Amino acid sequence: MNDAKRSAKENLIVDAAERVFSVVGFKNAKMENIATEAGITKVTLYSYFQSKENLYLALTYRGLQLLNDKYYQTIDQYKSSKGIDCVVALIETFMDFCSDNYLYSEALLDYFALVRSTSAGKNTAKLTEATKESIYYTKLLDIQNLPFKLTVKEIQRGQQDGSIISKIDPMVQTLHGWATVIGYAKVIMASGDHATPIFNVNLDDVKKLNLGVARALLGSAQLHTQMEIV
Repeated sequence: MNDAKRSAKENLIVDAAERVFSVVGFKNAKMENIATEAGITKVTLYSYFQSKENLYLALTYRGLQLLNDKYYQTIDQYKSSKGIDCVVALIETFMDFCSDNYLYSEALLDYFALVRSTSAGKNTAKLTEATKESIYYTKLLDIQNLPFKLTVKEIQRGQQDGSIISKIDPMVQTLHGWATVIGYAKVIMASGDHATPIFNVNLDDVKKLNLGVARALLGSAQLHTQMEIV
């Protein structure tokens, strides 16, 4: 089988796995269920993906690729705008990604938890054999930092055009924004398909608050001074 046909088949299998994971979750999913969903035998499934972990990493890689593509689209859209507008738009892009892609968001959180617990993959003793053997784990390692790098670059552009204060550390601010969106993503995952999440709070209000706080932190030297005093 040539590379194009194999790649197409792999994508069909990942599509099937995504549907199964969406319904029953990763832990409850069984390879035979995924094979049935894909319309193939279990033997054929294992000839493409040797483990459920490898399939989940393939799905995670797909999610991170999608997020990176959306970041590039946002940056292109705001290339003529002030840096602060682009950075806030990137945060909104991440939040929208989480709202529109529950499964990808959960998979990415699981992946970054794995990265943190294994010292960025250096502590291989904490990795399963299936993970270590997965080509998708290697691919994820290669692109995992791209969203952070793109955000840092736009913060630096904002500092150059004067829309973002110079005293902040671009990576610290990027990580703060990432942590904020992760909290938002967890609220979304807890809410499921319900329009109104826990505590009867409208998610749009939470989103607007997060974006407003981000803009204030990026553009207000007085606010940073007050934070330092506190």
